[in-house]
Amino acid sequence: MITMNEAILKKLEARIDRRGFLRGSALAAATLVGMAAAAPIVTFAQTQDRPQSEDDKKKDASKNQQDEEKDEKDAKPYRNEGPDGKLYDRQGVEVRECPECGHNMYQQGRTWTCENCGYSYVE
Repeated sequence: MITMNEAILKKLEARIDRRGFLRGSALAAATLVGMAAAAPIVTFAQTQDRPQSEDDKKKDASKNQQDEEKDEKDAKPYRNEGPDGKLYDRQGVEVRECPECGHNMYQQGRTWTCENCGYSYVE
């Protein structure tokens, strides 16, 4: 009967052939790839939700209020038609509709330029 120590010694003394070397290398590479793939999962699992403090709740409330004010501002029309038939933006500046993209065009001297795509023409 072969004891455990003799079996281990036989394995250690055995010469490594090409097939054994490649098998060991493949296992090592697979282990590294598996560890790299598992790393983001482990860091994701370590994040913990903490209860909100009073300061955080106040910040969230003020942020929500600012968002509501912004939504009210955005509720105004993009362009308004004046009594003279011309279009005006939210600030009351005369604009034209861009023939390329449909956004506002602003006048700079004699040139009308689109704020979105940069299309321009001279009047």
